[in-house]
Amino acid sequence: MHATELTVGELLKEQGERLRLELLSGEKSLGRRITVPDLNRPGLALSGFLDRFRAERVQIFGNGEQAYCQKSDAKKLADALSAMLSVPELPCVIVTHNTPVPPALAQACKKHGVPLMRSAYDTTTLTGELSEALEARLAPATTLHGVLVDVYGLGVIIQGDSGIGKSECALELLKRGHILVADDAVQIQHRRGGYLRGSCPEPLKNHMEVRGLGVIDVKLLFGIGAILDRTRIELAIKLEAWTAGTAYDRTGLDAKKLAILDVEIPLIRIPVSPGRNLAVLIEVAALNQRLRSQGYFSAENFNQRLIERMKTKERG
Repeated sequence: MHATELTVGELLKEQGERLRLELLSGEKSLGRRITVPDLNRPGLALSGFLDRFRAERVQIFGNGEQAYCQKSDAKKLADALSAMLSVPELPCVIVTHNTPVPPALAQACKKHGVPLMRSAYDTTTLTGELSEALEARLAPATTLHGVLVDVYGLGVIIQGDSGIGKSECALELLKRGHILVADDAVQIQHRRGGYLRGSCPEPLKNHMEVRGLGVIDVKLLFGIGAILDRTRIELAIKLEAWTAGTAYDRTGLDAKKLAILDVEIPLIRIPVSPGRNLAVLIEVAALNQRLRSQGYFSAENFNQRLIERMKTKERG
């Protein structure tokens, strides 16, 4: 598992054009780190109330903050800005709407070496786009060996020992109209809201390795509709070589979980043996999981009916 960090300079380089950012001052401080994807609008802090001020966040000055700076007492404002911007963890300040920067803010940023930027976007647009960009870079992430396929709109990660048939299974799912996200290596992020999002590392994108065939281009063979950049992972399938005597769940009551980045998703172990159509089994597993997510548990309902039937016979 790893959590990435981002410097203000990297943000400006990667997102500057898309977010219409202009660096006004603080060129020497572009190495300041951004460690959280959340943003902060320092309304109360401008009045001098710094309790629970989130200095580790990128500070956004919208129309409200700019108007306050124009009309407030100059001495009180200077003191408040100095107290805010003197915190070493503060990454940068962004002024929205492409408006002139309040002189007091510009002076305070220069005094404390805080990068000051301006965006041509309005506050709502900038905060939405910037939050998404920061979360994509800063969310906890890991890479797992396996195949990620979107089956009936459900992200299914297929894992198993090398040579067990993961890619062949995914190839059959593709032929049945489902969508490939990643083969061999799956990049996973723990996104805000407690869910997992999977994607494919850039060098492997749109490709699969199938034993006996080599590397194939899924986009060229099956069309652009057969690939997907990312999907929400909601089910894990573990393919295992069948061995006599190994116990497998036959009722669906023995619910197992797989923890990835502190998020648990349902795990189904499927034994692999000649004659089993794994693609069909995974399709049914995905459909059954969709029912479970809607509150219908087939195995539990069936078990409850059996118990009620036995109770009725005992009373009779």
